[in-house]
Amino acid sequence: MNSIAARLDRIFGNAAFDKLLLINTTQKDSYFTYLTGLYAGSFESSILIADRKKALLITTVLEYDVAKRSCPKEIRVVAAHSRGKTMELLKDQLRNKTVGVNGAFIPINLYRRIRKLGKPKRMVDAGKALAGARQIKDWPEVELIGIANNIVKKAFSKIEGSLRVGITEREVAKEFDSMMREYGADAPSFDTIVCFGRNAAVPHHVPGKAKLEEHSFVLIDAGARYAGYCSDVTRTFIFKPDRKSDKYKRMIDMYDTVKEAQQIALKSIKPGIRCEVPHNKAMEYINKAHNGIYKGMFIHGLGHSLGIDVHDVGPNLSPGYKEKIQENMVFSDEPGIYIDGFGGVRIEDDVLVTKSGGKFL
Repeated sequence: MNSIAARLDRIFGNAAFDKLLLINTTQKDSYFTYLTGLYAGSFESSILIADRKKALLITTVLEYDVAKRSCPKEIRVVAAHSRGKTMELLKDQLRNKTVGVNGAFIPINLYRRIRKLGKPKRMVDAGKALAGARQIKDWPEVELIGIANNIVKKAFSKIEGSLRVGITEREVAKEFDSMMREYGADAPSFDTIVCFGRNAAVPHHVPGKAKLEEHSFVLIDAGARYAGYCSDVTRTFIFKPDRKSDKYKRMIDMYDTVKEAQQIALKSIKPGIRCEVPHNKAMEYINKAHNGIYKGMFIHGLGHSLGIDVHDVGPNLSPGYKEKIQENMVFSDEPGIYIDGFGGVRIEDDVLVTKSGGKFL
């Protein structure tokens, strides 16, 4: 079964709707990308109507050729030359049908217009069915996330050679983004985070004019977007360390503790385990390390789902997530220790859930 057919099959499963309706605004609904594969281009106001076997894409004349050339064969592409033509097609597809929509995306005024002009029997929120399908990655998706992951790792292997005394966080972020594009990224999957020294204690620090000094933390959190799919990787370096100093001993101990916590979490990522369990195991290890000197210093969830969005649909590996981990989910695994006024360490890799457990991509 090819990707589009399998994805429609998962979405419609036991769904309580006959048709699925996805409408882009000035923004593109990520489920539109999920089903069409059209990751490039705006496709503003384009409409996708699907049933269990096939789909109709109504787009503009401007993007008709791209859509016709790029869409899977199960998607029929038509160009609507006027609003009247669009409404005619909508009525033909939706009249007297139970229609599922992405309630988290479609604006209320557009929802009302479709309900009035498309004449569906009923409109329901398809969000649960959509998320349930998309949180399980098929093999083409895993391959694309893997390529995006490798792009970031290549940039990390090169960036250390660019670090020098006096360079700013902002300059390093710019160089890292350039490297990712050089290795094939379409774009960064989010704004690259670069932190020097004590700034590394702020998990979502915005790179600024801080200059790199010897014997400092360098924390870089970056992701690449490739063919519509995202990666998210973090590395922490110690730049020109004074290996005989007490500060270095503290820095390297933080690093080793986080690295071990990441491995402990990875070993607990298995199908059937509650999503909160890997976080809890990593947290417990960090809190108890060295008689509790790092207790309370792991201040965020262990990880999040990855896919079309860098924080993709699906559960997180965080406290309170009781959902079960399933095979072919993809998560980040990113424990950290943050000490205000001193610095921080975070190590992050992307994990594919296999039958036998978690595997770093």
